[in-house]
Amino acid sequence: MDKKANKPRVIKDYNKLEKELQQQIKLVYADGFADHLIHFFDKNGLKITVLPFETEDKYYMLRMTENEAVQIVDEDDDFDEDGFLKNEVKQDYEEKYADMDHIADQMAADDDDDMDDDDDDVVGVDDEED
Repeated sequence: MDKKANKPRVIKDYNKLEKELQQQIKLVYADGFADHLIHFFDKNGLKITVLPFETEDKYYMLRMTENEAVQIVDEDDDFDEDGFLKNEVKQDYEEKYADMDHIADQMAADDDDDMDDDDDDVVGVDDEED
């Protein structure tokens, strides 16, 4: 059984996340966000684009369009001009989050076959507004 099926799914904006969670996301998606976006349709039939990210206790779906994904990386000093996480930043984050299994699992999954990018059915989504 898919382990993310048992976790609450939370839709949230990237810029509303805590700094530590943003750092973990950058580490998992060190080559930028745009190529890892997934799409689904909400209960009203609207197409939603999100960046998936899993922690030990939640499955986040971070709302962003492809253009926003590119812009976030372009404007973030942690990424270089080509949209890749800078090596020194990546090393710092790897040391900082080395004990977090969900980071290692997602980095390994991304290396193996890139995150699942087909349209997933979304059931029981909590839309957090912070």
